[in-house]
Amino acid sequence: MTTPPPAARTAHTTRAHSFNAAAAQYAAARPSYPPALLDAIEEEAGRPLEGARVADIGAGTGIATALLHARGAHVIAVEPGDGMAAQFRRTLPDVPLVRGTGDALPLADDSVDLLTYAQAWHWTDPARSVPEALRVLRPGGTLALWWNTDVNEIAWVTEATERIERYFGIDLRAERHMRPHDADPSGRLDFVRRVVRWSRRIPVDTHLANLGSHSFFLVRDEEDSAAFLAEEREILLRTFPDGIVEEVYDVRLLIATTP
Repeated sequence: MTTPPPAARTAHTTRAHSFNAAAAQYAAARPSYPPALLDAIEEEAGRPLEGARVADIGAGTGIATALLHARGAHVIAVEPGDGMAAQFRRTLPDVPLVRGTGDALPLADDSVDLLTYAQAWHWTDPARSVPEALRVLRPGGTLALWWNTDVNEIAWVTEATERIERYFGIDLRAERHMRPHDADPSGRLDFVRRVVRWSRRIPVDTHLANLGSHSFFLVRDEEDSAAFLAEEREILLRTFPDGIVEEVYDVRLLIATTP
């Protein structure tokens, strides 16, 4: 894997840490995941989540952790950020949380059945996180990576994505569509790809809060981001005059089982 230049690494780190100041907003506005995703994980892993030893890495405010816990898994969460960890503890006080990153997992060798990264693997360095995953997974254990991604064949989503890309100068679609080779350039893991589509209906202001909780907003000047979101609100209300937005997602799952 090509090492990114120092400026790119610094920008990536800044974006990774940006969530801590917006943890409450993240917890309130970010989407969860559908039950069918957990069904797909169980199917590919070949075992139920109930009773499994699971580590949820980059757990953030606990959105995925809560679902795994509700399925009966014995979950430990790993989160590096102060703000996110504090919000996690308010939300899930009874779930163990340790501080750490996917590049240096604070977990023992061969200690978990399932290692999960919900919206988090792209913040790791696969040259470090892949060996760490293989170290802590038990033989026959499973690594599951997933992301909620927008469905861009929907006209209003495509138009909104294009507005964001122009304004922020980013390739948003490329950022949200990780391929197996991107996830593991070494090729040590044989990923299966699954896609689960789902949707939720929410007030336009919740949609905008969700949008504003993404790192490309959080690292921008606050007034700059607020101006974009105010204009976006006017555009969306022309599309959704009742003030209710239907967000449609494809959860893109990459899942691999160790030998």
